[in-house]
Amino acid sequence: MRLTRSCWAVPGLCCLPPWWHNAGFVVGNARTLVVDTGGNAAAAQTIHGYATAVRPGQVLLAVNTEPHLDHLLGNSFFADRGVEILGHACIARTEADLTTWAEAVGACIPERLRRDLHEERSFFAGTRLLNPTRPIAADTELELGGLTARLLLTPGHTPANLCVHIPDERVVYVADCLEPGHVPGLNGGPDDWRQWLASLDRIAALRAEIAVPGHGVLLTSAAAIDDEVQRVRDVLLEALRAGRAPTDC
Repeated sequence: MRLTRSCWAVPGLCCLPPWWHNAGFVVGNARTLVVDTGGNAAAAQTIHGYATAVRPGQVLLAVNTEPHLDHLLGNSFFADRGVEILGHACIARTEADLTTWAEAVGACIPERLRRDLHEERSFFAGTRLLNPTRPIAADTELELGGLTARLLLTPGHTPANLCVHIPDERVVYVADCLEPGHVPGLNGGPDDWRQWLASLDRIAALRAEIAVPGHGVLLTSAAAIDDEVQRVRDVLLEALRAGRAPTDC
């Protein structure tokens, strides 16, 4: 889905039901930046196909916006094709994490026989766990050729969350800082939620006109972004008041 002259979204990629994952890419005159690599090798192949079709033969870079596996399990597909993958320095997922994620996918299969036969393994065919190959620990600017992409640290949902801001086109890829239509995933505790509030302020200050969330519908106006920022802010403030996440029983 084309958003602007240079920015694209790849929404609706397979993920853990009932959620789907959104990825995207930004095309400069010299390099194309892929924003998240998807939740398995099949998703990565889809993202790669779109990104290379728009500007064939161009150098690719990729960035992981957070450590949850639906954002990075396509890393090995890209790395096998010589693509450097940036991500927060504290992203360090393990094979045990992948096993747990596969079990969660398997639990979503309604028929017992299919669960017993582990048909979820087909979802992960060709998928290998690979952490980012270039760790970053601070805001980073990437020159794509006539276009700048800003990687902005926006912790809260996880300590490793970041957004990708394209100031010239007023687009921001916000990862799971915003999740329209879903209850925000309040991991961690009050200190993390306070960080998230600060990250929401940072996103709002960008005055973007399009935001691509990690999950949910795309936000295609400044007003829609403001409304979603306020919705998440209200959830965080209530969690801080109550001392627990809204999904805690």
